[in-house]
Parts: sequence; structure tokens; C-alpha cells
Amino acid sequence: MAALNFNALFFNHEISFCKVYNAESKDQLEKLFVSNRISFFVEWQEKSFWERFLGSAGRQKQVFTIHINEADTTLARDLAEGIESVQIASA
Repeated sequence: MAALNFNALFFNHEISFCKVYNAESKDQLEKLFVSNRISFFVEWQEKSFWERFLGSAGRQKQVFTIHINEADTTLARDLAEGIESVQIASA
């Protein structure tokens, strides 16, 4: 049986691509990634102990971190460029 050759592929090179600061922008970015076949993972920021204990009085700030494969960085950067509330991580 022949061995698999992954030399030319990026395999399991996940990077933190961007932070998104509202759910609408996250949904828009997810739809763009799916339609352009970019694999991604969304990580929700946990609330701190004090935010849970005291409640977030008027501050419903949602922060999401989106992780993608390093090979898709250029295309993803072009897609996310015009979306508000998206902060792309510096490379």
C-alpha cells in the first residue's frame, strides 16, 4: 500500500483569524465562508466571573473568535474586509 503524501498540503494548521463583535456580523461571515468552502471554527468568549455575578448591566457585548486553516488566509481576508465589527488578527 502506498503512503499518503501531505507535503504540498496545509494539514491541521489552524490559526486565530479574527474577532467578531456582534452576532449579525458573525452570521454574515459564516455564510461567506461556507459559500466559498472555507473551513472554520467559532469560539465564544466566556463571560468573566464578575459579569456573571453582577450581570452585564446594559452591556450585551458578544465576542467571537473565528479560527480557520492557514491555507485559506488570503481568501478569508478578502471576504471579511468589508464587514463591520470584524477585527482581523495581524499576521
